[in-house]
Amino acid sequence: MAREFQRGHKTKIGDLTAGTDLYVGVQIAGPGLTFDISCFGLDADERLSDDRYFIFFNQPKSPEESIQLLGEQAGDSESFRVTLDKIPPHIHKLSFTAALDGAGQVSQIGPGYIRIVAGGEEVARYSFTGSEFSTERAVMLGDFYLKDVWRFAAVGQGFDGGLEALLKNFGGEVAEEAEAPPAPPVAAQGAPGFAPPPGPAAPAPSFGAPATPVPQQPAPDFGPPQGAPPAAPQPAPAPQPTAPQVHSAPTIAAPLVPPGGPVPPPGVPAPGQQPPAPYGQPTPGQDPYGQPQAASGGFPGQQAPQAPPYGQPVPPPGGYGAPQSQPGQPGQFPGQPAPYGQQPPGAPYPGGQAPAVPQGGGPGLGVVLEKYKEAPTGQRWTPQNSKLIRVDLGVDGQPVLARQGSMVLYQGKVDFSYKGAGFRGRIVGNATGQEMQLMRCTGQGQVFFAENSAHVHPIELQGDAICVSAESVLAFDESLQHEVRRIEGHGIPGGALFTMQFQGSGTLVVKTQGTPVVLPVTPTTFADANAIVAWSAASQVIISSQVSLRRHAYPGHSGETVNLQFRGAPGNFIVVQPYEV
Repeated sequence: MAREFQRGHKTKIGDLTAGTDLYVGVQIAGPGLTFDISCFGLDADERLSDDRYFIFFNQPKSPEESIQLLGEQAGDSESFRVTLDKIPPHIHKLSFTAALDGAGQVSQIGPGYIRIVAGGEEVARYSFTGSEFSTERAVMLGDFYLKDVWRFAAVGQGFDGGLEALLKNFGGEVAEEAEAPPAPPVAAQGAPGFAPPPGPAAPAPSFGAPATPVPQQPAPDFGPPQGAPPAAPQPAPAPQPTAPQVHSAPTIAAPLVPPGGPVPPPGVPAPGQQPPAPYGQPTPGQDPYGQPQAASGGFPGQQAPQAPPYGQPVPPPGGYGAPQSQPGQPGQFPGQPAPYGQQPPGAPYPGGQAPAVPQGGGPGLGVVLEKYKEAPTGQRWTPQNSKLIRVDLGVDGQPVLARQGSMVLYQGKVDFSYKGAGFRGRIVGNATGQEMQLMRCTGQGQVFFAENSAHVHPIELQGDAICVSAESVLAFDESLQHEVRRIEGHGIPGGALFTMQFQGSGTLVVKTQGTPVVLPVTPTTFADANAIVAWSAASQVIISSQVSLRRHAYPGHSGETVNLQFRGAPGNFIVVQPYEV
């Protein structure tokens, strides 16, 4: 059975098959849409440094024929032959893409897939639908990439622009299109371990419900088998609804219809099967007392004792002479009430019937997951929920600095690098306790940030400033300036605290333990230094100490001896969390 992939999943090709002669099939279609399906052979920098490895309709194979375009067959809109052990060493990645030729959007497609077949058997499949995209006009479907060994990654990343935009993204140059004769059909060749067996192979089950059933066929050899009828044209999928629901097709758990046919819900008899008898009555056609009954409280695999002849007493567990317990309740002593939620032995149910257990009618997988779907795109910073936030690096191309290890998910081509503070920054950070271990996120894609299930709050700065403890910073735009600021104090010898001040134009993401409270600054506003999260930079902050000789002379204190006092004009604020660091 083929291994089902989801977007972002990766694996070694050696874990899928031991063969190196692979068939790659792509199925993507929509009403009135035409796609150019291509393969880009990229170098170590993921650039198309050699145009001969751009495999498309006008260049159907690479120089050494390690990558070949086979055309439409076996239910696939386009297919390729990839011979991994023939790929030259300067090619490090094969990117399979589909771009619209003409008007339309990728969101209008029906259910599609990219699959890998080896030795006539499908070993991997990544399925997708138009509901996963919006206004994109191209999509990067999957990659073969070399990382000590060849691996496969299910990409599923939308791309604004058509084939020319994809070509420019990979560093290629767009030439003037010229009329070219259609590529000659590729002659069938023998390839041991690649072609399917002579008989028709059973197709791998589809984990998505296509709008229009598409007959699954085994991947053929590099050409239709001898004597086989030509592949029937594939019908166009039915138009997708205007607002498709994410996760509408359960692509993770199991096929929608098992091989044995539809499974009725619990409590509903299958076709041709007698309905269950009412509670307390034998099944029609069954001897009421001739069948052995399962011993209550028995262990799995234990032989059920034979029921005694009708009219004779039932021996207690352990035989006659053993301590007696109530009938039907092994191990329960006389007078002991029945377990919670169970009827006492012999007691009739109210109304004469057992309570009905509701069967079926529950919400489907799509309904359950609807409330967890990804928030719409379009903004640079978008909270997904109270504890998860996403940044789109492709909106303006500005890098993002984030706390190391705070990335939980990313999509697209994103690079993560270490962001050092420099020698002076490390000394200041160690001395003040305001050192931030940061990473730099660059590229094109979306990155999701979270840490220890803390609440996240994006703060938009437009030339103003805010003071935040370094411990409360999750991520921020690199365009923001930040520095360590000292808080002067009095009342304790040499007393001083430090904080981080952010200033400029951009977004700062602050994390809190629990839901914070924002208070205006008044002359009598005090806050615990361990609970304060942030405050407006225009506020005057001093350390207020309640330590005195009288209090110090007695053992013990309240634990609230040092606080921060805030003063400032109207409009200043402080942010306090319900947690002390």
